[in-house]
Amino acid sequence: MAAADLTSATWVLDLTDVDLEREVGVLAVARANTYAEHGRVRTLVAASGGQQLLSTVAGAERSVYQTVVQHLGDGQWSSACSCPVRVMCKHAVATIVATRSRLRVDHASQGWESVLRPLVEASGPGSPSTPQRRALSRLGLEVSLAAGSRGADGETTAVQLTPVREGVSKPWIRRGAAWRDLVSSYSSPEVLPAHREALAALYRMTHGVHHFYGGTELALGGLGPLAWSALAVAMGRGVELVPGPGLTEVELGAGPVEVVLDLRRTEDGGVRMVAGPLLDEGQTVSGDRFFVVGRPGHGLGRVTQEGGLTLWPLATPPLAPITQLLERGTAVEVPAGEVERFRGHYLAGLARSVHLRTSNGSVTAPEDLAPRVLLRVRPQPGHRLELAWSFAYPVVGGDLFGREVERSFAELPLQHSPDDPPRDDRAESVLLAEVIPLLRACPSLIEESRPGARRVVRLHPERVLTEGSTVRFVTQVLPSLQVNEHVEVLVEGELAAYQEADDAPVVTLTTTDGDVHDWFDLHVTVTVAGEQVPFEPLFAALARGDETLMLDSGTWFRLDRPELEALRRLIEEARALDDKPPKDDRVRISRWQASLWQELQDLGVVDEQSERWQQSVDALLALADGDRGRAKVPDQLTAQLRPYQQEGFSWMATLWDHRLGGVLADDMGLGKTLQVLAVVARAEERGDLVEGPVLVVAPASVVQVWAGEAARFTPQLRVATLTAGRRRGAPLAEAVGAADVVVTTYDLLRRHAADLAELPWSGLVLDEAQAVKNRKTKGWTAARDIGAERTLVLTGTPLENSLMDLWSLASLAAPGLFGRAEHFQKMYATPIEAGDALDGSEIAAQALLERLRRRLAPFMLRRTKAEVAQELPTKVEQLLAVDLEPAHRRIYDRHLQRERQRVLGLLEDPEKNRIAIFRALTVLRQLALDPSLVDEAHAGLVTSAKITALLEQLRELAAEGHRALVFSSFTSYLALVRTALEQEGIGYTYLDGSTRDRRARVEAFREGEDPVFLISLKAGGVGLTLTEADYVFLLDPWWNPAAEAQAVDRTHRIGQTRPVHVYRLVSTDTVEEKVVGLQERKRQLFATVVDSGRFRSGRIGVADVRALLEE
Repeated sequence: MAAADLTSATWVLDLTDVDLEREVGVLAVARANTYAEHGRVRTLVAASGGQQLLSTVAGAERSVYQTVVQHLGDGQWSSACSCPVRVMCKHAVATIVATRSRLRVDHASQGWESVLRPLVEASGPGSPSTPQRRALSRLGLEVSLAAGSRGADGETTAVQLTPVREGVSKPWIRRGAAWRDLVSSYSSPEVLPAHREALAALYRMTHGVHHFYGGTELALGGLGPLAWSALAVAMGRGVELVPGPGLTEVELGAGPVEVVLDLRRTEDGGVRMVAGPLLDEGQTVSGDRFFVVGRPGHGLGRVTQEGGLTLWPLATPPLAPITQLLERGTAVEVPAGEVERFRGHYLAGLARSVHLRTSNGSVTAPEDLAPRVLLRVRPQPGHRLELAWSFAYPVVGGDLFGREVERSFAELPLQHSPDDPPRDDRAESVLLAEVIPLLRACPSLIEESRPGARRVVRLHPERVLTEGSTVRFVTQVLPSLQVNEHVEVLVEGELAAYQEADDAPVVTLTTTDGDVHDWFDLHVTVTVAGEQVPFEPLFAALARGDETLMLDSGTWFRLDRPELEALRRLIEEARALDDKPPKDDRVRISRWQASLWQELQDLGVVDEQSERWQQSVDALLALADGDRGRAKVPDQLTAQLRPYQQEGFSWMATLWDHRLGGVLADDMGLGKTLQVLAVVARAEERGDLVEGPVLVVAPASVVQVWAGEAARFTPQLRVATLTAGRRRGAPLAEAVGAADVVVTTYDLLRRHAADLAELPWSGLVLDEAQAVKNRKTKGWTAARDIGAERTLVLTGTPLENSLMDLWSLASLAAPGLFGRAEHFQKMYATPIEAGDALDGSEIAAQALLERLRRRLAPFMLRRTKAEVAQELPTKVEQLLAVDLEPAHRRIYDRHLQRERQRVLGLLEDPEKNRIAIFRALTVLRQLALDPSLVDEAHAGLVTSAKITALLEQLRELAAEGHRALVFSSFTSYLALVRTALEQEGIGYTYLDGSTRDRRARVEAFREGEDPVFLISLKAGGVGLTLTEADYVFLLDPWWNPAAEAQAVDRTHRIGQTRPVHVYRLVSTDTVEEKVVGLQERKRQLFATVVDSGRFRSGRIGVADVRALLEE
């Protein structure tokens, strides 16, 4: 790019991209930036003292345009260009952008003096080279004292702040430096900008940016604690503190400081207390007059006998009695004979309300006398725990004047009584508020009530825990209490070492002949970690709803398992049907209860989800045949899926829609993460995540990769990560928040399995799932217990050691597929791995392997890198919100108000009034486009904002050689667009349902040069291939989004070589926005594919119509 004489055109530096977009639109600025970046601004010259820019810009198809940009002042500009747009075009913007870039480079390459000189000049006089420039005045801040208001703690001293400036005859003058001058845009600029801004910031702290205070003084006490940092900033910029009347000097002390109560021993053995500030090196200063700034106090002032004033910020506001002692300069003395009473009744409470110090070391002042929560834990036989809660108050004992103060604790009950010593109610409330949330795992320890509308949670002073509650308390609650610095835990005895069983319970059922005909004895045996569980205690615990059961060895296991709950329910039912009492561990079952026996046989980890799998059998058979469909890629996905990724995405989307899972076993590096993110983003747009977020479990090293990929490809998804570094003790629900995707590690899945299982999840994704290929590990059990209806298993190696690895992964993704592990081992794993026939039959191992593949086909998809194929070019979709013109808005709103009540009345009998309802909705849709479509009286009186926006786009696209398809549901609106195109001189081809020579029209567009093809949505939705166009405009949203997708596919299909851009124009604050929302809510109905390759959507219901008419 050739450039000359641009240094005087500095006005372009004040123009941002937002300013330019306001003039020419977002698309034009985006294209202009591209032109400038690629050097398409060939020549660039400034004229008329930099107020005019002349350039040549390379356009599309070797065109070169001459462009002139004229600066009009105050950020305004105009342009003229030889391109078809003529004025305010992207070539003019490219000229401005190129000039701006060139000037920024020039400024960056200037010498060090030219860069530093403005900084030196702004900071004050004494710059190295400003002899011809008038020096800017410094500002100061005059500080004076005055009597303030009178309150409960006495009369206050007010610190008044008045801005002053350097004078000629006097050092400081007030003229031209009033507070209103500092914030007024019309004030004199002859003061240092840094000084002015510093004082203006101080002023705005109390009055705001747009309020002009008429007085001359500002009260420091009324500014609040933030004023001290603002004062420090002002002094750092050179603003001087000027002493006012009666003061000799003013300084800002290093702070913050704290007001303490200084205790000293008197000569006769008493105690003298004086309030004062704790300054440098811990020394307490007295003798001068002190006062507190503000109420409550946020600053401290000291006036010396010589008239010097020092101001400090305060660390904490002092209590009113301390303020009185400080400002009056008085002391409190305790006679020697009453020191013991002072120590026993007052010293501890005093230490909790004010900081105590002794400047001469004559008194041993106690510290940290805040109460704590005291918990006594008393282990009892039978895995019982006795818990007793109280408050522990430190007690000061011993000689107050000795070297050490003896410390002990007074134990006070949770409930207050009139005989209690003084207690800190606020501190106790804070302690309980901190401790109670730690007890969530043991809700029996707390009591909740609701007196009126208020919720009150209390801690039970004493409780006895048994077995399951004991386990939860010792393993989940006690560790957090022991590390809490505000809790004192005393274990009075020895706690047992409780350990959770690693293996899942094994239920064994056998039947034997009974004593009575038609009755059989059912024997139930449950084994955990190789130890048999007594049946009666187990059944009793299940009946009570206990969460855990303790074995004699100290091993415990969880009872909240689906197979054990089913066992309890079925045994309870069997006993209820038996008229004889149970005998030891046997249950009688009759032959009429065959279905109950079948349910007992089916007990296992897969029972809950088998029914859902069977309901989806038709869809699964289609997947097994390779018909995976093509799901719509979510709008928010920023990446273009390759063909095999689209296939994988569609496969997973089908499984997702049927509430099923699968195993994606692609080669590494083929983008499994992106495909899953596309599925989740689709679910989020469809509203499928209302049940809860999607939980992604991955190796720790991959967690941030998931978060980064989500931010890159699906930025609208809210992602939360749960790692080992999360805040200890924080509830998982709090960490999850409102996230759409939660990414965690396998380690956290194992350690927090119960907490994760309690949360609702819409889906589970197991990345690098070979980590849970062993069904006997806690990781596999934790993944199974999550309970998500959809589980997607990602792994490049689904089989490492044996076919049982495959069963472990498949049982998580498709629990009802292969049944119990023992069945799979016998039926598939053993004969296939041995290479032998099954059970001596003629079925060879190879044939058995083929059967296994057929069973697995719907649920597993694997592609190698060699299978990667070419895909379609990208398709970029964007919604363009269009505001109605004022006159148009008035007509629309008036009609909407009139129609709303009428339509709502028709909804009382929606079937009878269906035609009238949809006619009214159609009229509203037409009104959102152009009022003349409803009433010809408005023709020519109201401008259609959509046509204006469309023409703006089409002018530039036509000039650049692009071609566009324009769709509308209304042929009457397409007629208005035709008229506008004719007036603009833009060529077009037209097609609607009444067109007889449809093929000829299509060929005319394909072989001709018209840049625009106007098509009615109904006529152009099928049977057309128009890959010559690369832009699509949908002028009005249709009820069925599939119809729009078909229209877009006229150009985005095989044979298209250019990226396709789709723009959906939607009138803001109209029924069109509600239609777009309805499309999302009805997407599942609209996406139902039936015969003849057509889309058929469900009917719009009463609730949908009401939503369309909501205000």
